[in-house]
Order: sequence, then structure tokens, then C-alpha cells
Amino acid sequence: MKTLFTAVAALLLASSAQAADTMDSAKLRQTVDQFLQVQSAGLPGKVTVTVGNVDQRMKLANCPAPEAFLMPGTKPWGKTTVGVRCTAPSPWTVYIPANVSVLGNYIAAAAPVAQGQPIVDSQLVTMQGDLTTMPASIATDKAQVLGRTSNIAISAGMPLRLDSLRKQSVVQTGQLVRLVSSGPGFKVSAEAKAVANAAEGQVVQVRTTGGQNISGIARAGGMVEVAF
Repeated sequence: MKTLFTAVAALLLASSAQAADTMDSAKLRQTVDQFLQVQSAGLPGKVTVTVGNVDQRMKLANCPAPEAFLMPGTKPWGKTTVGVRCTAPSPWTVYIPANVSVLGNYIAAAAPVAQGQPIVDSQLVTMQGDLTTMPASIATDKAQVLGRTSNIAISAGMPLRLDSLRKQSVVQTGQLVRLVSSGPGFKVSAEAKAVANAAEGQVVQVRTTGGQNISGIARAGGMVEVAF
């Protein structure tokens, strides 16, 4: 009986020592969770991080300071994979699946929007969903889209993408514009003709009455600011 007790005690001690020398999977998952919480802190919405399971068949040496990282090209939102590595005392690297959802507002069309039609408030609706599953460059605020025109026809319910919208032109091709340049103690203006369309703040080329091409910044009211 004493021999059996001694054997069981030795086995328990060996198992305890082995467990102490093995990396805890809960700590690995906690490392990934904390890393993704930091990486997603600036996303516009309520962030929820879900870390996948760690393969229990792996026996990784215990690590006092595991380091999480993202592989090149990997994003810290949606379905992703986070690497965790240890440099000492025993180097190892493991990859753990995770999902980062961002519940937030996005802007969709409340009614059909024709191509080239200026977008007004009555055509928009604010909806809520997981932004990580939305199209790229999704609009999240009406101010981002009001007054712009779409490069494509938009059907009701479709999310609005900033990369498919453009600002309304404040300068039209062939339009007579006023070139304005100012500085400390002076202001000069002259008449010219726009060579292309341009939205507020865009660079546009104009041709002066003398035939000279000049580039400037398009402004509302048919004005082009020029820096000399």
C-alpha cells in the first residue's frame, strides 16, 4: 500500500511539474484578447473580440512574457489570425484564430439614387450592423455624403461607399473663373477659363486671357486660389 501511495504521489508531482512548465492556453487567449482590444480601440463602434480555441495537443514551454503580433497584410478586425511568440526561455510561435466585430452606424440609401444625382438628406437612412462585414470605405456619417454625387446608380437599402462618391464640381470646364492670389499687404485677381471640372479644394488648371496655363485650388463661387 505504501508503495502504491508513493507511486501515485510521484505521478501527481510529475504532472504538477509538467503543468507548471507548460504554457497555459487561457493565458495565450488572454494575450490575444488584450492585443486585439488595443489594436481595435479606434474603430467607430462597439467592439467585441472573440478568441478561438487553442489546440490542446500543443505542449508549449511556459513563457513569462508572450508577445502577440499580426502577420503582414492581416487586419485587426473581422475574421483574423494573431500570432503569439516567445523568445525565452524556450522560443516558440503559435497562431490563434479570432474575430473582431464592430457594431456601429453606417449610411444607406433610403430611396434609389440616380448616377450623377446630388445626394440629399431625404435619400439617406442610418442603419446599424457589423462594420467589418460592410463594403470597403463605408460611409458612417451623413455629413460624409450629403451634396456628393454617385458614380453608380444606388438602390434603396444599399450602403454608401465613399470611394464611389464624388464632390459636386464648383468649377466647370470652360467656365470663366476669377484667379485670386493674396499675401501680406497685397491681393491680385484676374479672369481665366477653367480647363477641367473640379470640386471644392481640388487642384484645377485654368487658362488666362494671355494663353498661360496656371494651376490653383478650386473654391465655391467660381474662384480659383493661386499661390505665387
